[in-house]
Amino acid sequence: MSILGTRVVRVEDPRFLTGGGTYIANLRLEGAVHVTYVRSTVAHARITSVDISGAAAMPGVLHVWTSTDIDIEPARPDLGWVNQQMVFPYLARDVVRFVGEPVAMIVARTREQGADAADAVVIDYEPLPVVVDVDRSFSGDVLVHPDAGTNVALAFANTDERDIFAGCEVVVELKIENQKVATAPLEVRACAAKWDGDELTQWACSQGAHGARDGIAKALGLDKEKVRVITPDVGGGFGAKSGVYVEEILVGWAAKKLGVPVSWVETRTENMLAMGHARAQRQRTRMGGTRDGRITAYRLDLLQDAGAYPKGGAVLPFMTRMMASGVYDIADVQFESHSVVTNTSPVVAYRGAGRPEATAAIERTVDEFARACGIDPTEVRRKNYLRPDAFPLTTPMGAKYDSGEYEKSLDRALEAAGYAELLEEQRRRREAGGPLQLGIGVSTYVETTNPMGGGEYGAVEITPEGGAIVRTGTSPHGQGHHTSWAMIVSHVTGIPMEKIEFRFGDTLDVERGGGTGGSRSLQVGGTAARLAAEGVIERAREVAARLMEAAPEDIVLDTARGAFHVQGSPQPSRTWAELAVQGGVQLSATADFKPEGATFPFGSHVSVVEVDIETGSVAVLRHVACDDAGTIINPLIVDGQVHGGVAQGIAQALLEEVLYDADGNPNTANLADYGFISAAELPSFERVPMETPTPRNPLGAKGIGEAGTIGATPAVHNAVVNAVSHLGVRHIDMPCTAQRVWTAIQSAR
Repeated sequence: MSILGTRVVRVEDPRFLTGGGTYIANLRLEGAVHVTYVRSTVAHARITSVDISGAAAMPGVLHVWTSTDIDIEPARPDLGWVNQQMVFPYLARDVVRFVGEPVAMIVARTREQGADAADAVVIDYEPLPVVVDVDRSFSGDVLVHPDAGTNVALAFANTDERDIFAGCEVVVELKIENQKVATAPLEVRACAAKWDGDELTQWACSQGAHGARDGIAKALGLDKEKVRVITPDVGGGFGAKSGVYVEEILVGWAAKKLGVPVSWVETRTENMLAMGHARAQRQRTRMGGTRDGRITAYRLDLLQDAGAYPKGGAVLPFMTRMMASGVYDIADVQFESHSVVTNTSPVVAYRGAGRPEATAAIERTVDEFARACGIDPTEVRRKNYLRPDAFPLTTPMGAKYDSGEYEKSLDRALEAAGYAELLEEQRRRREAGGPLQLGIGVSTYVETTNPMGGGEYGAVEITPEGGAIVRTGTSPHGQGHHTSWAMIVSHVTGIPMEKIEFRFGDTLDVERGGGTGGSRSLQVGGTAARLAAEGVIERAREVAARLMEAAPEDIVLDTARGAFHVQGSPQPSRTWAELAVQGGVQLSATADFKPEGATFPFGSHVSVVEVDIETGSVAVLRHVACDDAGTIINPLIVDGQVHGGVAQGIAQALLEEVLYDADGNPNTANLADYGFISAAELPSFERVPMETPTPRNPLGAKGIGEAGTIGATPAVHNAVVNAVSHLGVRHIDMPCTAQRVWTAIQSAR
């Protein structure tokens, strides 16, 4: 029986649970000094003076630097699509554009001394007009980057000028706030660096060592071969730890300048202010079709808040556009977006990165279309799903879907939830007229994983003891890569999992890699490891043939014993250890796997909520998730990924929102003010298994890391609106807080 597809307990967990993890804050570099950043306390202003004299005289302070001391040129946005005039300086020059932007950099002997000195830096500001709302930014009456002459960092224009709604019997419109949220990883940003006179070594809290190395090398003007990046254990990333932040580049710069190790660990408040935020789309949807529920036309227009400086978030509407039509067979689809800058923290990728936003828009609008038609929302979905025999296909937005059985996923989720019984319970509560009303929300989603179709590196090396070392270009930060890769290599080679060592995240040890993001790791990194393991077997067959005086094509591997023998003759045989010692050659192989394209996992979620119509409070009673990620290697790990994603999706629907006042001051600068969800607000999730393999990699696997987030948010959002729809409520903006729900009920009355 194969180990693949079984519930194997994660092998990496004992180390973490017993305090054996190595995080950057744990590093003890001899002679290290510590960086503290002095950050802007205003959202938009000219810097008239920076007085560092008091800070420079404080105990333990070695250096206080401002923008005039930084001798590397800030890079223009990496993504060529984005307005190149909107440059993010390493330390603010002349103007600050959001609260939290670095203005000065203190180097001290201890973190505590640096924090004290930061309070002594005096900055005088001349206030400038502030823009935090995307509609106002789009109007251009306040320019965040005057040299650019516009606030639009990037636009995807609609080139279809037809009136696609002209013949529709039913047309609905919604304005949907996909609000700005904080990425809030458990481990805040941190890095450390040292320069040996010739090479920079930097420890990065990153989702990919090689990408971080390339970014640091480019910024510092070094050859990539002169930069080594190590990513030790990383406590969560969710997309926001892709790429390199200005604070991290300056740590490497300082280490090179000073010739001593330099470290930086931010505070939680710094993390909430200056680490990339997420989502932040204002969506306007329009959907039309026939009165019997057939959708024929859909349009999505959106404004993307890019924050003060355009980073990855500015480009995310590209993904929203790609997935705009979702799981539906819609003849006419139109899309237009404008990414605009505001005096708020920059926006980056976050769990799903543009795809959850697309699903939230269309799934909320499908429910409104169903209401206007007077049809159950599940029936409208059935009537419009793309059919299994239509795959592979290309959508109106150009997405090349691989495989999908959308109606089947809905059927399984509804059956597990007991949909008919829930409807009856809802009817009973409405007739009784009590304060606790039941809401039932449904969503069906499709997303793209490994969306850019990138490849990945893998290597397998046999040790003298007969174990294996697996190297991968992906970078785990909670996903269970060690377990999954060990399962794959064990399945192929017969080497027990406990004898398989897993290595990642060191550019000196791992030749190349694309890192982790976009739910790409298993389908490309796991496949590369499998191909490398198969390559090792071929090399071992040649060695075994020589030792046993046989032809290589006659040598077979008995994976049950982990031994090679001549076909038809189990004895004599040679184990992996014997071949590694007696063969006289290194048994190793590398592989690079690049798929033919992205994969498209899908699924259906059903959420059941209880709304107190007297207070507006919402409680999630049940959440059923049927997520299809193709072939499943380890159901236990899939459960964990879905559970984490669902928790984040529910949190956005009900609680999370980064808030600013009209002057750009953040009202959610710590976890006391920000609506961060806990287990107390969540039910035990119910996961319904389903597997539709993809033909785009040998494993048949699709991504699962972001699926739960994508399916959960609109299901919960729809459930809350459904709970109070009989009172006349048509829509409630996320997050559906008690205040918003209560206000919507009062307005409807």
